[in-house]
Amino acid sequence: MKKNLLLWCCMTLLCVSCGKRITKTDLVGIVPKPVSEQLLDGTFDLNRHTKIRLLAKDSMLMRSVDFFNGVVEPSLGKSLKAVQASVKQDKAINVWIEDSLEAEGYRLTIRPESIDIAGGSPAGVFYAFQTLRQLLPTEALQGKRAYVIELPAIEITDQPHFAYRGAMLDACRHFFTVDEVKEYLDLLAMHKINQFHWHLTDDQGWRIEIKKYPELTRIGSIREKDLLSHVYFDPERKYDERPYGGYYTQDQIRDIVRYAADRFITVIPEIEMPGHATAALAAYPYLGCIGKDYKVATLYGIQPDAFCAGKDSTFFFLEDVLTEVMDLFPSEYIHIGGDECQKDRWEECPYCQKRIRDEHLKNETELQSYFVHRIDKFLSSKGRRVLGWDEILEGGDLSKNAAVMSWRGTTGGIEAAKHGNHVVMSPYTFCYLDYYQTPDTVGEPMAFGNVLTIDSVYKLDPYAGLNAEEQQYILGVQANLWSEYIWGLDHLEYMTLPRLAAIAEVGWSYGEKDYPDFSNRMHALVRLYDAAGYKYGKHMFGLEALADNKKMVESFMKNRSDSAATTSATSDPERVAGMDTTSAQ
Repeated sequence: MKKNLLLWCCMTLLCVSCGKRITKTDLVGIVPKPVSEQLLDGTFDLNRHTKIRLLAKDSMLMRSVDFFNGVVEPSLGKSLKAVQASVKQDKAINVWIEDSLEAEGYRLTIRPESIDIAGGSPAGVFYAFQTLRQLLPTEALQGKRAYVIELPAIEITDQPHFAYRGAMLDACRHFFTVDEVKEYLDLLAMHKINQFHWHLTDDQGWRIEIKKYPELTRIGSIREKDLLSHVYFDPERKYDERPYGGYYTQDQIRDIVRYAADRFITVIPEIEMPGHATAALAAYPYLGCIGKDYKVATLYGIQPDAFCAGKDSTFFFLEDVLTEVMDLFPSEYIHIGGDECQKDRWEECPYCQKRIRDEHLKNETELQSYFVHRIDKFLSSKGRRVLGWDEILEGGDLSKNAAVMSWRGTTGGIEAAKHGNHVVMSPYTFCYLDYYQTPDTVGEPMAFGNVLTIDSVYKLDPYAGLNAEEQQYILGVQANLWSEYIWGLDHLEYMTLPRLAAIAEVGWSYGEKDYPDFSNRMHALVRLYDAAGYKYGKHMFGLEALADNKKMVESFMKNRSDSAATTSATSDPERVAGMDTTSAQ
């Protein structure tokens, strides 16, 4: 009897030492909004002995297991054991693939007896676990020790509306380290974003190692000084007079591509052409019309120089570059930019003018079309597809194999869809996250200048102006974060969140818009932001939140000032510093 009592006391002490029971959250609100959800009676008790039973022999399911263990292990004190199984079991998380579901769809059922997750594919299972994460109590998200974590009983059936749900990060104006890019990918995964558009080359820096052309990173990755003030609003244009640079090695890129794939995110590289090419021209001047005296741009905005469209050597170079790029990125699409190409140099260039005559082109606009067609033909021969900003529509009929990313409003996207080209809607009027989040810009970090509130983002309708037949060409939507005025990871998070959630819902849950409902569900989602330590704009959460917002902004702005005072440039791929500015793109 005494032995039993002693054993009971020891077990009690052990349970106490492991934590407590964390009761279920009362804030049940999923973002993006599921297709259907129904609250049920009761709760499921998750503990360290709960097993994840995999009823399908697919190694990719372990991505979801690893993700969820990363979330609950700090609270439970150990990872949940994953086992292969043939049948469901009570007191377990049962996971299987169900062919009747859409590939990215899932069904999540939480009852007191078990948690059942069916996915149309491993990606669907992963999204189910992302939803499950949102249902965890706040204390569990914070990693507070517990022996039981309660989850609310609920049944959710869900699938995305659009296949393409993207986010772009500009690494040229501000260089982000490998770890920072991975943090960004984690943020995207939380919102069920499945495409990462990585802007890797521009006038202000070439950020990707190309083995055949080492000068691209030795010279093209470094600009001689870094702009510290607003390019348009500060006529004095203050600079940090030290060089600024950085690039990613091919091994680092492979690592990031793998990291993204583990989160069911495809990485789409962007290699800018024919404009936004000054960094490449600084490294290899023969690629330009003038052929000399190029420098990596320090001033942001549209630059006058572009790749020479009249020289075959330009296309040989770009084919070599794209060959190495394709070896690194398995994505269907390769983004070639195509935007804001100034044609003054082409008008004066004998090579370009000869090309116009030889190809029976009318003008320099058609010369750009020739340029895009030639690159499209090359990529198509390798089984890939061109993706470009809506300027690639100019100058002639675009190949049906090419897709258009509509940024200058939705007009270009509508035109492309009507011609039978696939489209990603990414208009600056709804999707540019480098804009101010509030009209009250006092105390806000420097931004491009326009204002884009979260309720405005939420109003995006990717189908507007299209009939049912034309709508089939809309692949989806994308948020864009140009980094002219982004100074670090905290600032990136602040400009991205919570507006990314609105774009994510437009892409996943397209249908009748209900902003008040979305706003209510955001109160549940920001629990995850807080637990992860993300900096985010709190403008939609009331006056008290705005006071906290101001303190947070002051903090990371001070950190930026301190960093700017101590950093110096190098071509080290892990180098990070500074900020930048550009035009609309």
